[in-house]
Parts: sequence; C-alpha cells; structure tokens
Amino acid sequence: MVVFLIRALIFLASAALGLWIASLVVDGFTVRASGFVVAVVVFAVLQSVLTPWFLVMSRKYANALTGAVGLVSTVVALFVASLISDGLTIDGATAWVLGSLTVWIVTMLATLILPLIFLRNRVQKKDATA
Repeated sequence: MVVFLIRALIFLASAALGLWIASLVVDGFTVRASGFVVAVVVFAVLQSVLTPWFLVMSRKYANALTGAVGLVSTVVALFVASLISDGLTIDGATAWVLGSLTVWIVTMLATLILPLIFLRNRVQKKDATA
C-alpha cells in the first residue's frame, strides 16, 4: 500500500511539474492557480487510465502506433482536463502540439528521476540512523 501511495504521489508531482513547465515555456498554454490542483488530478488520473488502455488497443489494432501511446494519452488527458477544469487553457494548434510534447517529456523524465531522488534520500536517511 505504501509503494502504491508513493507511486501515486510521484505521478501527481510529475504531472504538476509537466503542466507548470509547459505553462512557462509554451505560449498559449495557461495554468491558473485557482484550478491547478483540479487540472493536475484530472490529468494524472486520465493519464494513468488511458495509457494502459491505448497500449492494449494499439497492440491489438495498430501495432505500429505502440511507441506513440504516451504522447496520444497525454493529448487526450490534456484535452479532457482543459474541458473539466478552469485551471488549464490551451489556445491554438501550436500550443497544443508544443504543450503536449512538453508535458509528455517532462512527465516521462520526472517519473523516471523522482523515484531515484526519493530512494536516494531514503537510503541516506537509513544509513544515518544505522
């Protein structure tokens, strides 16, 4: 249960980081403080549900698209999050393309790096108490 909660927190943190960084570097990609938490939660939940589903569908019907599953699920999750939450607005095709790419890359890297940072801190604390 603890591992599940840690993974969920890491995924939420990576989603928050991805949305925030995209809002900083992509014109037309706007995140408002008032709805930021809702946008992050909606995006993260959708991303975690859609990715496995798209993976199964791509393997079953379009095997060549399997590599694009993460990006496709990011676009769909961003679309739904922008509809549901007033905290996320994406204006224009360029903002959609660059914003989706930015969020996808940042969340991917953060999902890989944050556990390493967390585990390193945990090991250091364990060594300090031993």
